[in-house]
Amino acid sequence: MKAYISLLFALLSGSVFAQHNFHKFGIGAGLGFTQAFADLPRHDLGTAGYGNLDYYFTPFLSLGAELQKGKIKAESSPGDESRRRFVNSYTAAAVNGKLYLGALAEYRGNNFLNAIKGLYIGGGAGIIRNNLTTVIRNKIGSEEAKYDDFPGRDKSFELMVPVNLGITFYFADAWSSPRLALNLNLQSTVTLGEGLDGYDSSAMTMRDGYPDIYNYYSIGIRYYLGPLGISKR
Repeated sequence: MKAYISLLFALLSGSVFAQHNFHKFGIGAGLGFTQAFADLPRHDLGTAGYGNLDYYFTPFLSLGAELQKGKIKAESSPGDESRRRFVNSYTAAAVNGKLYLGALAEYRGNNFLNAIKGLYIGGGAGIIRNNLTTVIRNKIGSEEAKYDDFPGRDKSFELMVPVNLGITFYFADAWSSPRLALNLNLQSTVTLGEGLDGYDSSAMTMRDGYPDIYNYYSIGIRYYLGPLGISKR
């Protein structure tokens, strides 16, 4: 009888200790670089910042909102006499879901998997406000072409589809619950229109048929807060 009680206690204790608490909200902010893959071949780097708020269904499954603001720019190749270029002072808002490796792999007892349990993929949808403040070309002979000489728009709203790949490194508090985290993220965003670079490729001898895309390479800090959940992972 004593052996049975001891075994039952051990099983219950193992079940309890296998569980841990996690905060259901995470708020983050960071900075990074943008890179356009649109109708101009030189992919110059711009700068951008972001802020986001995520809700965690489990420690490794989240849904959140992100606001992004910065500049996207590119220009034509050095041999192009038209010397086209654009600078897009954009603002973007999106809803993103993320699935982490920790939800799929048994990382306990494996130092490598435990170190990369914050690796994730994700995707979502949102809207981008394009504001092209500089779209010009240099003088050709005695003439100078302004923005209005190019098919396109200097201000527009468009739908976008962001895809995320990143990793989060956690820093636990005194109770071994993640409270702070360092986040590295690559976001590739497809925009559903021609407003990102201000050039309508269907009306010009450019890369017709390709969507405008921009990448965002960022580093940020995340803080976990709010009500607690219980997880076995």
